[in-house]
Amino acid sequence: MSIKTITIVIITILLTAALAQNTDNVTFAFLFMSFRVSKLAIMITMTLVGFVLGFMVGRPKKAKYDIEGYHDNIHQKEDKNTLSDEDRDYIN
Repeated sequence: MSIKTITIVIITILLTAALAQNTDNVTFAFLFMSFRVSKLAIMITMTLVGFVLGFMVGRPKKAKYDIEGYHDNIHQKEDKNTLSDEDRDYIN
C-alpha cells in the first residue's frame, strides 16, 4: 500500500468515528430561526458545502480564446502585400 492510500484510510476512519460520536440532537440557530437537528446532519452538510466551495474555487479557469485577434496577428490586415520576394518572382 502506498502512503497516499494509508493516509486516506486513516482519515476515513477518524471521520467515521467523529461522525458516529456526534449523533445527538442540538438546537441550531440560523438567522431568525432555531430548530433541533442532529449534529451528524450538520457536520455532513457543512462538509459537503465546504467540499463544493473548495472545488469551485480551486478548479482551473477555462481559457478564453480570441480567434479573431489570433488570426489578425498572423495575417496582418493592414499590410495588403504579404507575399515574399520568392512568391512575387514566381508569379511574375
